[in-house]
Amino acid sequence: MMRLKIMFSHISVVLMGLAALAGVMILVLQAPLWVWLLLPLGGLAQMLNEYSLHRFVFHLPAPKRQWAFNLLYQAHYGHHDFPTNHTLFFVPPWVALPVLALNFGLVWGAAAALGLPAAFECAVAIVLVGGVTVFLAYEWFHMTSHLTIPKTAVERHVTTLHNQHHFRDFSKWFHVSPGGEIIDRLMQTAIDRDTLRAKQRSAFIRTLGLRPDDPRLVSARQTFAAKYGLSQEEIARAATL
Repeated sequence: MMRLKIMFSHISVVLMGLAALAGVMILVLQAPLWVWLLLPLGGLAQMLNEYSLHRFVFHLPAPKRQWAFNLLYQAHYGHHDFPTNHTLFFVPPWVALPVLALNFGLVWGAAAALGLPAAFECAVAIVLVGGVTVFLAYEWFHMTSHLTIPKTAVERHVTTLHNQHHFRDFSKWFHVSPGGEIIDRLMQTAIDRDTLRAKQRSAFIRTLGLRPDDPRLVSARQTFAAKYGLSQEEIARAATL
C-alpha cells in the first residue's frame, strides 16, 4: 500500500494510468481482435524508449545556461542529487506526456502510411496500452529500487543493477525495467562484477561528475527546495559530498 500511495501521488503516473485505461476501452469497443497481438510490440518499443531517454537525454552534459540546467535538474539530475527523495523518483509530466503524444503520432502516421487497417487502433495498442503499461512497470520498479523495503527476487535484482548506476558508475546500467539489461549489454553499457570490483567509484557520482558545489547545482537546489521538500541542511550537505 505504501508503494501505491507514493506512486499514485505523482501526477504523471495518474495521467499515464488514465491513458492506458482509455486505450484498453478503445480496444475493447472498436478494435479488431488481431490488434491485441500488437501489445508486446509496444512493450518492446517502450523498453528501447526507456533506455534511449535515460542515456541520451537525461544524461546530457550539464547545460551552461541556468534555465536549461534547471530543466534537466527537474527531469533527472535532481534525482541523482537526492536519490531517496520520493518526489524525484518519477518522470515529470512535461516529459512523459509530450513523449507519449509524439510516439502515438509517429506510430499512427506510420501505420496509416503503410496502409494498415485500423491504423488508429494499432497506435492505441502499441503506444497507449502496450507502451504505457511497461512505462508504469518501469516507474514501479524504479521507485522500489530506491525504497528500503522487503523486495521480491526480481525487485532485488533490479535494485542491485540500478544501485551500480547511482553509486558506482553513472555511465553504466541505464535500464531499470526487468529484462532491460539485455539492451545495456547490446549497447555496451553493462558492467560485470569482476570489472566492478576492480573499478574505482566514479568521481562526484551523485552529481554526475559535476563538483557538488557547482553554482548551477547550488542554484537549482535552492530554486526547487520548496517543490521537492529539501531542507537547508540537506542542501548544505549535498554541496559537500
